[in-house]
Amino acid sequence: MLTFVGLGLYDERSITVEGREAVAGADRVFAEFYTSKLAGTTVEELSAYHGVEIELRDRSGVEEDPEPILAAAEAGDAVFLTAGDTMISTTHVDLRLRAEERGIETHVVHGTTAGSAAASLTGLQNYRFGKATTLPFPYAHGGEGVPGSVLETIEGNRNRGLHTLVYLDIKIGIGPEGTDPNHEEYMTAHYAAELLAGELEALGVAVARAGGPDPIVAADRLASLADLSFGEPLHLLVIPGDLHVIEHDALSRLADAPSGALPDPV
Repeated sequence: MLTFVGLGLYDERSITVEGREAVAGADRVFAEFYTSKLAGTTVEELSAYHGVEIELRDRSGVEEDPEPILAAAEAGDAVFLTAGDTMISTTHVDLRLRAEERGIETHVVHGTTAGSAAASLTGLQNYRFGKATTLPFPYAHGGEGVPGSVLETIEGNRNRGLHTLVYLDIKIGIGPEGTDPNHEEYMTAHYAAELLAGELEALGVAVARAGGPDPIVAADRLASLADLSFGEPLHLLVIPGDLHVIEHDALSRLADAPSGALPDPV
């Protein structure tokens, strides 16, 4: 059996009861934190909390050499841990398909997602979000500024009155000069706002440390958000579309949006 367990958003306590039981019953436990991470804990603290040894895998150890994980699942019960919900990344879907192809039974234990947390914290209605996008560091896409595909997604959603969840780039093991095992970088919401402000005039909502004890939610024009600091990672950015009256009030009261920055509700 190979069980995929989502750890939730912040620390070792964010896991569900079902997930904790799966970890406790596993013969071997693997994890990756290159697609996302738990900002409020470390691998060592996670291991101590669950009383198990966690075998950390990097990108190549999951995507190019998954054999140790698959072999462990063939021999007994293996658990694969990720931050958030474990099936959000295509990397994990690929691993699950490889297991199924080898006749290994798989199971998924879901965790809280950044998308659901962003909607909950901002007060923006979940069903009014359109296609999400990821904003990469300029060096990561080989160009300057914002990729056209990101802008097309945002503008396409706005044209339909929909909100856009912008995931912010994470670079672990790869830096501006290429492969670098010591490189660890998390895009901040204020830097993302600065990049986007150079391309479009829009309202933005920064979300920092969703799922943690001190989340920050701040709404303002992108150019104004670029001048602020939101503290430690992880961060998200939302570009709202049309606002329902409840969403308008939520951004005003929950995200301290200046009245002049908010469009009239529709």
